[in-house]
This record gives sequence, structure tokens and C-alpha cells, in this order.
Amino acid sequence: MKKYTSISSIQEFLVKEKRRGKTVGFVPTMGFLHEGHLTLAQQARRENDIVVMSIFVNPLQFGPNEDFESYPRNPERDAELARSAGVDVLFLPEADEMYSGSSIKMHVTERTQVLCGSKREGHFDGVVTVVSKLFNIVGPDNAYFGLKDAQQVAVIEGLVNDLNFPVNIVRVPTVREDDGLAKSSRNVYLSDSERIEAPVLNKSLKDAERLIREGEADPGRIISYIQNRISAETSGIIDYIEIYSYPELTPIDQLQGEFIIALAVKFNKARLIDNIIIKAAQEEIHHV
Repeated sequence: MKKYTSISSIQEFLVKEKRRGKTVGFVPTMGFLHEGHLTLAQQARRENDIVVMSIFVNPLQFGPNEDFESYPRNPERDAELARSAGVDVLFLPEADEMYSGSSIKMHVTERTQVLCGSKREGHFDGVVTVVSKLFNIVGPDNAYFGLKDAQQVAVIEGLVNDLNFPVNIVRVPTVREDDGLAKSSRNVYLSDSERIEAPVLNKSLKDAERLIREGEADPGRIISYIQNRISAETSGIIDYIEIYSYPELTPIDQLQGEFIIALAVKFNKARLIDNIIIKAAQEEIHHV
């Protein structure tokens, strides 16, 4: 596995490889890798000649109350995990390398005012800035993003469409525990009883899917069903349960076309998110 820290060196390598006809799959991360990241890399490995992973803790994504300095970092462990997942090239730039100037600022005007984005002002501006730079540096054919953070995927798809990046965005389903709970580093903060309750989040979404397939088309009734189920079967406090078109993330009156049901629930020491994306018109259901 090759490692690069400078933009010019990784670009020189990748330009040569692409001239030889090699396809490039790209997995951008902020490091401290977990199974979700490795799943992205493994899918990229199956679908491309060269797999590039970036590890860069992007300071622009951190708000005033989010401590950039304390974000967990373990580059040696990350390198071993990346190698085990089939990564060919690891890009490890410093902030000074990525942001040598600041004459242009990017601002996301849609898809960020709902869900978790409504509470993280400026976060997605930082996301689209770094992703734009990484796409220009790596020049991937395919880029892989997990649907655990479906809002981020929606924002990046909007970025690619609006700025005409020649890259295919690959949506990768959420990695789950055997009982359906979405895997997350936050799960370790659940108490034993909360860990038993937490799979209800995914179960409520799957049952909502069943109701929709059976003909329910009213978003309000679906939200009420999920709310009642989570309130009755868990000790968590519901932060939000929302339904929007996907990936536009705009309100809908009827459950048709492609849409997302997303939720966030606060337990004592952990806030968990989950979602399901459904294509109702084609009876095609996407478990994410």
C-alpha cells in the first residue's frame, strides 16, 4: 500500500495509472476507521482497479462547540485496517497542504436545513469544500459514501450534479449488527438496557416500510406510528422523526417516488440516528 502526504505526489501517481486505463475508486474519511469505512473500501475494491482512501480530519466541518483537537486519531491502526480492506493508496495530507489559500468559500443552499443539518450550521459547507478538493486531487471514477449519513450523501450528490464532477457516487448500505442496530462508535455509550432497546429504531422503520408497501401513503400516520412505537418500547427521547423526498430533502404530502424516513433518538449518553430510503412508486425498497 502506497502512502502520500502531498497533493502533487498523489496526483502524479494517479495520472500515470489512469493513463494506463486503470479505474479509481475513492473512499474519503476522517480516519479512526471502523467497520463502516472498511465496508466502503471493500466494495470499492470489488469494483475498481485502484482503491484510494483519504484520511483527513477536516477543520472546516467542526462548529464552535465541536472540538477539532480532541477528535480521535490513530494513523498507525488506520493504515493497517485500510491495508486489510484492500486499499492501494492512502492519502494523508495535513491541513496546511489542503488549505494553502482561502480566496474561495463554498456554501450549500439546499438539503441542509433539515434533519441533523439544521443543528450544525456551516458543517456541510466544510464537507463540500473538502470533498470538492479531494475529487479534484484524486479524480476518481467512483466515490463511495455510506447511507448511515444519508443527508451527507444527498448533499454530495447535489454537489456533483451542480458542479458537473465526472464521478459516480456509490451509495453503500449501512452496516448493521445482527439485531439490526446501525453500527456506530456511539453504541458503546448505551447502557445494557438501552442496548436491548436500541434495535427498536430499525424495527420501527422496517415496519413502517411494510405499512407503506401495504398501501399507507400518509406521511403523518407513518410518523405517528414510529413515534408511538419508539416511545412505548424504549427509554429514549425522540429528537426527530421526519420524512422528505430523497435526495432533494423537501417536504412531501404523499409517500411516492423516492423518499427518506429518518430519525434521531437520544438515550442517556448516546444520540442514535437511523433511516430508510424507499422508492414507493416502483415498489423498490432500499434498506439502508
